[in-house]
Amino acid sequence: MKLMDIVLLSLAVVFVIIGIYEVMTLGIGHAYWAIMLSFGFFFLYTYRKKR
Repeated sequence: MKLMDIVLLSLAVVFVIIGIYEVMTLGIGHAYWAIMLSFGFFFLYTYRKKR
């Protein structure tokens, strides 16, 4: 696994954790940005792994 793959996967995990915290404290509306960023980083990670 290359360094960029590790960084992308780590960022995805971090934003999932931030999103879960935001959902529990403020609601889904305030956590939407973190959840979408985590999906974006995860999709980019899987795209790089397939290529």
